[in-house]
Formats: sequence, structure tokens, C-alpha cells
Amino acid sequence: MTVVTLKYVVLIMRADNRGEGGIMALLALASTAIKDHPEWRTPMLLVGVFGAALFYGDAVLTPAISVLSASKDWRSVPPLQALRGADRRGGDRRPVPLPGAWHSGGGAPLRPDHAGLVLALGAAGAHGIAQHPGVLAALNPIHALSFMGSHLAESFVVLGAVVLCVTGAEALYADMGISARAGAHRVVRPGAPALVLNYFGQGALLIVRPEAVSNPFFLLLPGWALYPMVALATIATVIASQATISGAYSITKQAIQLGFLPRMSVVQTSARERGQIYLPGINWILLAAVLAAVIGFGSSSRLASAYGVAVTATMLVDSLLTFIVIRYLWKYPLWLCVAATGFFVVIDLAFFGATLLKVVDGGWFPLLIGAIVFTVMTTWRQGRTIMFNRLRASSVPLKPFLDSLFVDRRPACRAPRCS
Repeated sequence: MTVVTLKYVVLIMRADNRGEGGIMALLALASTAIKDHPEWRTPMLLVGVFGAALFYGDAVLTPAISVLSASKDWRSVPPLQALRGADRRGGDRRPVPLPGAWHSGGGAPLRPDHAGLVLALGAAGAHGIAQHPGVLAALNPIHALSFMGSHLAESFVVLGAVVLCVTGAEALYADMGISARAGAHRVVRPGAPALVLNYFGQGALLIVRPEAVSNPFFLLLPGWALYPMVALATIATVIASQATISGAYSITKQAIQLGFLPRMSVVQTSARERGQIYLPGINWILLAAVLAAVIGFGSSSRLASAYGVAVTATMLVDSLLTFIVIRYLWKYPLWLCVAATGFFVVIDLAFFGATLLKVVDGGWFPLLIGAIVFTVMTTWRQGRTIMFNRLRASSVPLKPFLDSLFVDRRPACRAPRCS
């Protein structure tokens, strides 16, 4: 609730670049903010581009883990293929649900399948809480602090799993230009309290029935509700995956505009919103990478070990760039900027440190993707810079050229025109 609502919805999503969001939009704003400090530009660009590159690792893992967690078997790959085919329908019909903040494009009401899932999540959670109401005592942060004090090492491991609850926040920001303007995103939907209710319900279930740890989400439901929930969960995971896919489109388009990637075909999918786009090249690259992740890891539990490393690093970069924007572009007092972003930097560092424990068990995969994308982006940018410098060096300045046309008042020699 704190990361999604306070950090992203309240703070970072105010930093839109002409309606576009995501780390590349934040990097563009930060570049404008430090025009009086050119020595900061190169380090900041490297950090920002590295964060953007890591987002592509998240864009590969999110569809894979979302669909596998609903289907529970890698052999259920067809939903992934359906997900890819759905992209061509365009942004007008693609509301994007995310952890902690359910929203629809343009601020439209929740679709029936979204509303059904929200109600089902809340009802299942309330059913679980009714079995052990004492679980609500967990609202008191003293219990968490006490657990951390007595089980510090275990707390670090637990934090690496808890991070899965907030990883969709980065996609929420990246999707700003695709699914809605900033104002529409700041409306927190009923999905947030429903999701929290469900988490509490699962906690209550585990207190009453510890053996339910194998799958507390589905075991929270009565038998008759299992299959309808599987259907709703599969639909929701497919749609939620598209949040990250659409975010990858948006970041790619902005990277092209900033000169970090070569030009690609960009298809406008909406007659009303310029940010709603589809990039066929990125779509097929993501498809190949997602299928490789699904086949290579084979199960959602193994993918969960790889998940979170890349996106937590991106969220940390977001916090650092936000400090530059609110301090040097928005001109807020230094103490307020440090307090606002420093609080989230501490949280991001804790999450990132916890997810580093997953590197050996699969966290290397999104880091590898990020390293490849980072190399491509920095190489392309450097190549463009070298090319423009050489063109500039070999070109004739305009004023001396114009002056040379009228030396001694003699007209310039002109080649005969072809008839």
C-alpha cells in the first residue's frame, strides 16, 4: 500500500513527460533538470539506462510467472500465445490491472471480469478472516518489527518473497501514456483493499491450517468456487501481464526518441490517445524470450526465484531520478526532497538486497537480459554520437559558406541544371 500508493501514485506519477511515464520519461525530465550541472549528465544517463534495461527483464518474467501461476504447469503455454495475439487489438480495449491499484484506460469503470475478480478476492479474504479474526492484529507494525528483531536473517528471506506484492508498480508508471493520463491513474481502485483482504485471509488460513501452505490462495476457497476462481485468475493474469508488455512498448518508443535504440515500426492502436501503441518487433522479441523462460524454468515456483531482482533495481533508480526531478526541476526544498525520496530509497535498498539472494537460483536471468539491453542501448547511443560528431566536423559552417559566394562581388559558379 505504501509503495504503490505513496511512492508511485502520489509522487512519481506526477513526473510525466508530456503524458508519458516510465523510467525513460523520468530520465528525460532529470536530464532537463541538471542542465546547470553538465558533469552529472553521463553518470545519470548510465544509471537511468541501466534501470530501463532491467525493466525488460521484468517484461519477460511477468507474463511467464503470471500465466504459469494460474495454470500451474508449463504445458499450458497457449494462454501465452493468446496473450501475444491480443496485443493487436489496441489499447482502447486493454484495461490493465496491477497489484494494489486497479484501473482502466482513460479512467473507465472496471470491466465485468475485473469487477468479478475484485469481489471474489475480497469475499475469499473475508471468509478466511472469519475463521481466525486475530490475524487482523498484523495491522500493528510492532509485530513486524518484533519479528525482524528476533529473526533478522529470516526476515531478509521473507522480504524477498514479499516484494512480489509490489513489482507491478513500475509497470503502472510505465503504462501512464498507454492506458490513461496521470490524473486517471491517481484514482485508487477497489482492487487494493480487496487484495489486502485476500492476503489477510490467506494468513488466517495458514494459522488455522498450516498444511495449506502448499497453495493458500486456492485452498482459501470452498470447493465449489475453485474452478470459477481458476478461470478468473487466468483471465486476470493474462491482462495483468499486458501491463508490463505495454510498458515495454512505451519505454522502447521513448528510448528511440532519446537516441538509445534504432528506429522501429510503431503502430498507433487508438484514435484518441497517442500513447497507445504496438511495436511488432518488440512483441516478437518478448514472445521468444517469454517462451524461453517458460520452457527453461518450467514452473511458477522456479520463476519466482528469478523474479524481483531486476524490477527492484529499477524501482531504486526511479527513487534516485525522482530526487533530481523534484529538487532541480520542481525546486522543492532540499530537506523535503531528501525526506520524501530517502524514505523510499531505504525501502528499495531493502527489497533489492533481499532479492539478491535469488541471483544464483535464477535471478541471473533478468540481470542477463538487462545487461544485453544495456549494452545495445549504450552502444547505439555512442555510435550515434560518433557519427554526428564526424558529420559536424566534415560539414561547412553556414556563414562562411554564404560569405564565400560573394567574394570580390563575383557570382558563384553554378553547375548547369539538367533539363
